[in-house]
Amino acid sequence: MPFGLTNAPAAFMDLMNRVFQPYLDQFVMVFIDDILVYSKTKEEHNEHLRVVLQILRENKCEYWLGEVTFLGHVVSTEGIRVYLRKIEAVLDWK
Repeated sequence: MPFGLTNAPAAFMDLMNRVFQPYLDQFVMVFIDDILVYSKTKEEHNEHLRVVLQILRENKCEYWLGEVTFLGHVVSTEGIRVYLRKIEAVLDWK
């Protein structure tokens, strides 16, 4: 992030507003890191959720992963472990 993490919430919200622009105030609202999907009926809601999840997928979001790297750790169904690439410099220190 340019200028550090101070601008991260605003940058993320701006990106989400651009990504969902055609649907804002129709059935999607974005606030910082929350995406609200609203509908009049269950059937309509299913379709709206489908649209939102497809847009997120098209913009590099991934779902139902068995393992993710997060803040220098690997989180999986087996637990949490250190991400070895993050500590290589320390392990290889002469």
